[in-house]
Amino acid sequence: MPKQVWILIIATSINVTGASFIWPLNTIYMHNELGESLTFAGLILMFNQGAAIVGNLIGGTLFDKIGGYRTILSGGALTLISAIMLTQFHSLVPYSILLITMGLGSGVIVPAMYAMATSVWPEGGRRSFNAIYVAQNVGVALGASLGGFVAYYSFSYIFWANASLFILFYLLVYFTFKPMEKKVDANAYSTVFSTGITIKNRKSFLALGFLSIGFFIAWVAYTQWQTTIASYTQDLGIPIDRYSILWTINGAMIIAGQPLMKLITRWITSPKMQIVVGNAIFLSSFIYILKAESFAEFAIGMVILTFGEMFVWPAVPTIAGSLAPEGRTGFYQGIINSVATAGRMTGPAFGGLIVDHYSIHVLFIILALLLLLPFLSIYLLSLTEKRIETDSDPVGQIE
Repeated sequence: MPKQVWILIIATSINVTGASFIWPLNTIYMHNELGESLTFAGLILMFNQGAAIVGNLIGGTLFDKIGGYRTILSGGALTLISAIMLTQFHSLVPYSILLITMGLGSGVIVPAMYAMATSVWPEGGRRSFNAIYVAQNVGVALGASLGGFVAYYSFSYIFWANASLFILFYLLVYFTFKPMEKKVDANAYSTVFSTGITIKNRKSFLALGFLSIGFFIAWVAYTQWQTTIASYTQDLGIPIDRYSILWTINGAMIIAGQPLMKLITRWITSPKMQIVVGNAIFLSSFIYILKAESFAEFAIGMVILTFGEMFVWPAVPTIAGSLAPEGRTGFYQGIINSVATAGRMTGPAFGGLIVDHYSIHVLFIILALLLLLPFLSIYLLSLTEKRIETDSDPVGQIE
């Protein structure tokens, strides 16, 4: 890989490590330290992800106008200022507001980071995206594991660690990203907002809709491990540093499991079948933890969940890319990115509401039932793809 890609990988790892000091512990902090309901904690996380969507829109617009270097500096400055303020002001109101502004700043950064990765290494193809994906998981593994140990002594230390890493990220961008500016292709990464709403192929877009339904449900289920399950482990008396180890397992498995997944995907070549297998593994993880009460049982549940993630997450954008008409790849990938964010927005509030009014076990049962829907969505996707292949008539356009 080119030197510039390695710089992007290091910067991404630092940035995600900083964020991962806080995000796995959000619900625990708001519920256990600030005394708020899981529903309220879920709503704040929903606003955080909503701000990230807005940031994605702003970041895409800024990227087109001022370039990736200044866009990342702008988003990084907002995130850094919020993180520094959080070290001094972390009661309920300022914490909630600053969490939202951090989501906004992070959202601004994402489009430019992906655009730079693909532009400085155009011949890398999907490998440039995969490099950033692996870098993110390195950050998750480091931040989540270290965060739990730091929080075990004091949550205040978490905020300082978070701010320190964002300072390091900002300095790295300031001193090393400028030379990459000349190589950036403004069309390398786009969002639903930046490409507009023109739908050129109805059948392909319908197929994308079926794909999105299953992807949305998978994310709603996945976010429970970051929110309601996090709080539930505390209720069971599992120390917070042990909970963070679960995310260390997740990140380490994704990184170490790349060679294994490469072999498996040579055997299971169809991305749709990969999603079916991965969703079945997702479903089994929630059935398994219905009776989990110890750290070891939750660790096994996380191992099962991570295997499912490794099948599903890469397969979805692959299918989206294959469905996209010529010149609309960014639009289709932007929709999939927005669907994932929508799942992260909805999941915490949905899970918190169910647990507050019923119980965590009711939530697990509901999620297990919901995870049956992706099987139907993949079936409908396959039917629609067959219609696309056999129908040679021109399709209408929606302007």
